[in-house]
Amino acid sequence: MAREETEEERDAEWEKLFGRLRIPERTREQWALGLLSNPALPDALRPALMHRTHRFHGPALRPEEIDRLIADPDWPVRRALVDTGAQPLTPDQWSRLVLGEEDDRHRWILLTIAVDRRAALTPAACERLATDPVTRVRAETAALTGLPHAVARVLTADPVPEVRERACAAAWPGLGADERRTLMADPDARVRAAARRLHHRTHPVPLSVFESGDLGDAARAVAGCALEPDLALLLSRHPDAALRRALAESPGLPPELVAVLAADPDAEVRNTLALRPDLTEEQRGAIAYDVDLSGLSHALDWVRELHGDPAAMRRLAASAHPLVRRSVARARRLPPDVVDRLAHDEDRVVHLFLAESCDDAPPWLLLQVWRWWDGSLSFPGRPRTHPNFPRAGLLRYATAPEARLRRLALADPDSTAELVERFSLDPDVEVRRDAAADPRLSRLGAVRLLDDPDRVVRAAAARSPRLPARVLVALLRDRETAGDAARNAAIPPGVIRRMAGRDRPGSGRAPR
Repeated sequence: MAREETEEERDAEWEKLFGRLRIPERTREQWALGLLSNPALPDALRPALMHRTHRFHGPALRPEEIDRLIADPDWPVRRALVDTGAQPLTPDQWSRLVLGEEDDRHRWILLTIAVDRRAALTPAACERLATDPVTRVRAETAALTGLPHAVARVLTADPVPEVRERACAAAWPGLGADERRTLMADPDARVRAAARRLHHRTHPVPLSVFESGDLGDAARAVAGCALEPDLALLLSRHPDAALRRALAESPGLPPELVAVLAADPDAEVRNTLALRPDLTEEQRGAIAYDVDLSGLSHALDWVRELHGDPAAMRRLAASAHPLVRRSVARARRLPPDVVDRLAHDEDRVVHLFLAESCDDAPPWLLLQVWRWWDGSLSFPGRPRTHPNFPRAGLLRYATAPEARLRRLALADPDSTAELVERFSLDPDVEVRRDAAADPRLSRLGAVRLLDDPDRVVRAAAARSPRLPARVLVALLRDRETAGDAARNAAIPPGVIRRMAGRDRPGSGRAPR
């Protein structure tokens, strides 16, 4: 095993991959999936593999490749192009994809995906979809991001109430007074309610209108509409906690009612109130909110909108509320003093968000976060892939008792192949996995790790470019290891082409 294979020996081994024994279809399926993640896969083969697997992995497709997939006759392929969000499409590409669907259900499905992804279509496409014969397609069109006002106006006159209702929000800013009155007097109660709620964003709701029920869902109306003082006061002491929670979101809440709700017995009312964008930080800090900080959290929309305002970021970084500070830490760029404050925050999720999102995160913080965080699907690789993550001086961790610190040593520019071999024998599974993924690992080390007790280590070893062809061929013929082995960049281009195709046994010498 220590001897390097000759070219002739490698050719002979690769030919055995396509020997007389039939390759099971399940194994070929694993090849196709693995090849999509193989960095050596030629771009020309990617669309065909995506067509077979209905999945996408790897680098972004070129525009001409996307065009081919948009025009592909296979519906699962067209859907796979946008299902995962891995391929960002331009408005023109989205438009051609949606408008090209003759099947009504498929067209609707693609539109729902576009709405979920907040994708924009071209104005011309929106105009066509506004007159689509399928009701739910027109209704979904009304929810598209960037829908032109003229198209939204057309949809407010749609014969189906559901479409008119959904079009109200997009059309409202561009409607004249008469058009708005028409919607508020619509024969359908849902349309009238939607229009009246929009009207009352700027025209406070009197008690009589609220009690009439003309605004539809009461909590939705309270949260989104301006309220007359007597109605707001009544709601602040309403026995229904859901209405008080809605009031805590209501725009233009006066300071005296903020004080009332700050002492509300319902924790959710206080929690909602504490995240209002119009509070001073003194007001926010005085609210006894009760938030579960261990759960998943996202940046608050109103804080995200202020990310480009240094003064606002400076003010909010000093907030007493950790969810506000976490939202600040999601900014891509921050002033140095704000970065320093957040880097020393008592909430370690603030540190995590800073490490994941902010280009200005300091090296020492990134190293600190690395000790307890290994990356997420939303920010894969962070903090280690952050441009500020330290690279030099990591060899000092090669003998650290903490396994996560030992892993860093291989990233040091001065680390050696000998260290890789040593780490391949490490008692910690993650250290061995890193060694298995290191291209400097020896052939012997790679083969040895194929028998590692941990499945992740074995999978990484199967991708090692140092594996002898004889071993790699055996892995590719085994259905259990075929997918991981197919990701191995050492597979010759000619073999990759045959693996990606459907060669029959005995088709000749394996090309190099």
